Amino acid sequence: MDKAAIKKVVLAYSGGLDTSVIIPWLKENYGGCEVVAVSADLGQGAELDGLEEKALRTGASKLYVEDLKEEFVTDFIYPTMKAGAVYEGQYLLGTSFARPLIARRIVEIALRENADAICHGCTGKGNDQVRFELAIKAFAPDIKIIAPWREWELKSREDEIAYAEAHNIPLRINRETNYSKDKNLWHLSHEGMDLENPQNEPTYQKPGFLEMCVSPERAPDKAAYVKIAFEQGIPTAVDGEKLGPVALIEKLNQLGGANGVGIVDMVENRLVGMKSRGVYETPGGTILYFAHRALESLCLDRDTQHYMEVVANRYAELVYFGHWFTPLREALSAFVDKTQEFVTGEVTLKLYKGNVMPAGIESPYSLYSEEIATFNEDEVYDQNDSAGFITLFGLPAVVRAKKLGKGK
Repeated sequence: MDKAAIKKVVLAYSGGLDTSVIIPWLKENYGGCEVVAVSADLGQGAELDGLEEKALRTGASKLYVEDLKEEFVTDFIYPTMKAGAVYEGQYLLGTSFARPLIARRIVEIALRENADAICHGCTGKGNDQVRFELAIKAFAPDIKIIAPWREWELKSREDEIAYAEAHNIPLRINRETNYSKDKNLWHLSHEGMDLENPQNEPTYQKPGFLEMCVSPERAPDKAAYVKIAFEQGIPTAVDGEKLGPVALIEKLNQLGGANGVGIVDMVENRLVGMKSRGVYETPGGTILYFAHRALESLCLDRDTQHYMEVVANRYAELVYFGHWFTPLREALSAFVDKTQEFVTGEVTLKLYKGNVMPAGIESPYSLYSEEIATFNEDEVYDQNDSAGFITLFGLPAVVRAKKLGKGK
């Protein structure tokens, strides 16, 4: 890359350790280029406080703060939830589907600013570099991408802190609280430090570690109940109160977090090939996934419900691997939307010390028939019919057994 040709760079800016250091580093290493910072408001709250002052003070020419919360929920969270997509059975993809949205908006601003390059602070070991760059390529295939972690002399987060101290860059962390975190409306992730050893139990009781949840031990001794209404797979109300997408998740975050719901400690397989260990807090998301799956159990026919398991796994891989803006992901979403036509109803859940349990499901489109399923006497199901069904269903086994000479 011809560094001298880079006059203006648009930076994906969170104000965290990596991007705080990157602004002065870019100006030092790319001939004093102009740096335009872009921050996406995905519901990280207080993390955005004072961000403009900090960005300008460290060398940015301006800062865009883009409110993407509702778009995040309606166009990324809900399609993934409707698909039932969970990576490796545990991770609800909170960082994974945030990156394509951020990258798309950054491309829009880079084109508006006539920028020569886009810069991100993702490490060369992580998944986010792939998610960012695949999304960038989908909308601006020819723009140059700068990834400082692939070229600078800094080798660790400790090196970054030392660089920041030498350049008088204010940080919200220190060497003792140097977890790598990502927070948005949907979740909070924790990686690094003592978590890098899977033998270490996370410090749930340590003040400041958990931010969205309390530990199950500190949750109330009395169970909480919540009723969630869905229309065609989309949550619309909590306890009878109609809520917009952002407000609905915020309410469930508060309720789930207060009851210790949604804490996951897992070792996952990164796209780049290594295993990594992280702790995720996803209180509202955990509740929504559970409720949505419970409603599907009532409203989907058997074959569709079983095939959704296949779709969910593939969808989760696509999202995790950064393939959001691809024909396959879009086609799978179209399939999922068709399956959700009658996923409408209400689900009541019981929350207790980190657990989510069903406490009632109802739908005008329920395929469950108590009259057919009952163990009591009924007049709609002839149990004698099952003999002929079993004869035909078991015919391949009978033919094979006789061919092998069994039973003689």
